[in-house]
Amino acid sequence: MLKVISAAEVRELLPMSECIDVMAQAMRAASAGEVRVPPRFFLSLYDDSATMGLMPGSVRDPKIYGAKIASLHYENPAKGLPAIQGFVTLFDHDTGTPIAIIEGAEITAIRTAAASGMATRYLAHEDANTHGVFGTSVQAVSHIEAIAAARPIAETVVWGRDFAKAKALAAEQSGKHDFPVRATNDPAEAGACDVISAVTASSEPVLEGRWVHEGAHVNLVGSHTPTAREADSDLVARSSIYADLLESLMNEAGDILIPLEEGRIAASDIKGEIGQVVAGDIPGRTSGDEITLYKSCGNTAQDLYAAHAIYTKAVAQDKGVDVDLQN
Repeated sequence: MLKVISAAEVRELLPMSECIDVMAQAMRAASAGEVRVPPRFFLSLYDDSATMGLMPGSVRDPKIYGAKIASLHYENPAKGLPAIQGFVTLFDHDTGTPIAIIEGAEITAIRTAAASGMATRYLAHEDANTHGVFGTSVQAVSHIEAIAAARPIAETVVWGRDFAKAKALAAEQSGKHDFPVRATNDPAEAGACDVISAVTASSEPVLEGRWVHEGAHVNLVGSHTPTAREADSDLVARSSIYADLLESLMNEAGDILIPLEEGRIAASDIKGEIGQVVAGDIPGRTSGDEITLYKSCGNTAQDLYAAHAIYTKAVAQDKGVDVDLQN
């Protein structure tokens, strides 16, 4: 039987705290070569109005393979629709039988933030208790939850280019957490927090290194092309840099590639992959005044591990809709 699992069931079956643990497993396995992930394929529609992405992968343990198929319509939020829609499909490794189709936008929202929460857990200072968020999208919401699951956050400060949106998001989120969430129209205030998460769609830096204090941890999440970045070169040059996957970072991460091209950093300044930190193969933070930086490009290993965790619980709890494809 094929399980079809909705967005609401994804939220129910994969709480953020559990997903952070799942992301640690996924990234450790990816760094150990236990996940085969080819480059992502993106198709621009014939009129260049939107994009379709295909992201396949194969996992050694659990024995599954599958793909995320997603549409990217960046004008959708103005219409009240998600910018990213689609699904993750899983196949049994031994038989090729399709076993699950799982709503993809919710997986993306949760696992992306959970990966930042995982990096924060391994890299941020133990005493970090303030969180600055750059952006007002779905990822801003999920990152507020994820970072609070990784550190005992006492306050979250949200900055967005549209201050009205930042205020609305802060007001909504304040009622959902046991710490205050407030908006600021001064990006330097958000950039002075202990943990900083940049989740914007900006192609130019919104986060400046001069705002970031020693000992901070930074998650750079929003940009994913070689020519786009959310942080300036000053910040990157001051930081100990960790990738989700080095191959993705060197192909897609303008946040790192631009400072490399400028000569502000060298490839040797990149410490390695977060999965290597999880496995204990390389160190994470080594001092209290070190600035750590996690560059997230996202990868199929995260989608497949999250999808399998959801599928396993759906089977155990008899959730989702069973479909017999043979009849």
